[in-house]
Formats: sequence, structure tokens, C-alpha cells
Amino acid sequence: MARDYQRMAMANGHDLSYLDSGEGPAVLFIHGLASSSRSWGHLVDTLNTDHRILAPDLHGHGLSAKPMGDYSLSAHAATMRDLLDRLGVNRVTLVGHSLGGGIAMQFCYLFPERVERLVLVASGGFGRSVSPLLRSATLPGAEWVLPLIASRWVLEQVEAVGGGLARFGWKPSRDVTEAWRGFTSLADAETRRAFLATTRSVIDPGGQSVSVHDHLPLHVQIPTLVVWGTRDRMIPAGHAAAAEQALPGSRVELFEGAGHYPHLDQPERFAKVLGDFMAA
Repeated sequence: MARDYQRMAMANGHDLSYLDSGEGPAVLFIHGLASSSRSWGHLVDTLNTDHRILAPDLHGHGLSAKPMGDYSLSAHAATMRDLLDRLGVNRVTLVGHSLGGGIAMQFCYLFPERVERLVLVASGGFGRSVSPLLRSATLPGAEWVLPLIASRWVLEQVEAVGGGLARFGWKPSRDVTEAWRGFTSLADAETRRAFLATTRSVIDPGGQSVSVHDHLPLHVQIPTLVVWGTRDRMIPAGHAAAAEQALPGSRVELFEGAGHYPHLDQPERFAKVLGDFMAA
């Protein structure tokens, strides 16, 4: 099945790359930090028989523009609204992973009338804890250090080491693979600038700086599914309990043995859980 990316000019003049596949009730997938819509591609063939799948590259990521400017949750949520307006989509099921979960919750806060259901996958916003690697990106001077450690020479040396280990039978986990793919994208100066701006909008040196209580409407009840991997080292799985407490009536699914990308670690189970939730 073809999965051609389309490009659109937003109201602010910046291009947004997105995947649009299938027909039926719309599902908007929002990827995480240093990722892209590619991380949802495996779900297209599974779900687009009776759903319309929309999966954009956030500004600053993937094939979308990487402008100077605002990379806050509100800015990203407004861009998602603009995309839906452009496509003539009034209501969607939102599926957000990691940073995308924070964007999805902010979208609910700003535009609750446009949300049918909410799915949060290893989402930010439920506690301060987050990987020290991400916290380090908020430290003073990170903009000078990152170009050095993300340089082509360093990337080539690390890849050579990984290739050597692979010959001895080492197989990287999905978390390592996705983290490495995101890290290699930081060799590009525009992507690196957008990464730092986005990270600093939601994280400070002490951890996550945003809270679910500031990014969900209090007067609107939205059916919510929370999915987490029990071996998530980016955002601890214990945050799933905090999510269940913060979102009364939500359904929580823990994926045993999965890491920060449960939808990639256990794609068949994720597709079934998501399909069942949307059909309920």
C-alpha cells in the first residue's frame, strides 16, 4: 500500500509533512520527541480498513519545516488543529506518544469539542521523572556541546562499534534503535535547534516541567486509554498509576517487557488494544 507524504503550507507559511490514509472516523497520531510519523507506519495497514489515519511530522521533526519560533505544547496543538481544518476533519481520536501525549492533552484543553477519544502512550505530564539524557539537553551550554557529540565523525565511530558488537550477536532493543535514529537526526543544525527548543519547553534540569492538571479540560469527560511499557527507562512505568489517578475512569494497559515504545515493541497487541478501545 502506498504511503505517500503530502505537504501543506500552514497559515504561518511553514510546511507540514503528514500521512493521510484510509477512510472512516479519523485517528490522529502524534509522535514523540526526535521521532517522526514513521513510528506509526506499521499501524496503517491494520487500521485504515475502517479508519482514516492521519500522522504528521511535527514542526522541527522528520520532513516538516524546522522554523525559528515557538515549539511549546500549545503551538504544536494549534498546528494539529490547523491540519484538521485544512483536511475538513471535525473530530478525531487522538493518539499521542511521549511528547505527543502532552500535545494531545493540550489539544484536548484547547479544543475539547474536537476530541472523540484520547490515547496516551508513555506520555509526559504525569510526574517529574524523565531520562537524565533529556534533562541534560536543558542545561546551559547544551547548544554548544550537542553539535560536537552529534557530529558525523562521532556518529560514524559509534556506528562502527555497534556493527562490531552486532557481529558478536548483540541486538539493540527497540528503545536503543529509536533513540539512535533520533540522535542521528541531530547532526542537522535546524533539527538540533528545534530539538533543544522543544525539549526546554517541557523539561528543566530537575525533570518534566509540565503537568497533566494544566493541560486537560476539567469540565469535559473524554474516554481515555493509557498504555505503558513496564521497562520504560525514558519515562518510568510508575507514571501509569499517576495517570490512572489523574484521569478517573481511564483504562490502563501495561505491556510487560516493553520499553518506551510499546507500540513498536508489541505492535500486534497495541493494534488490538487500540482497535478495541475505539470500537467500544
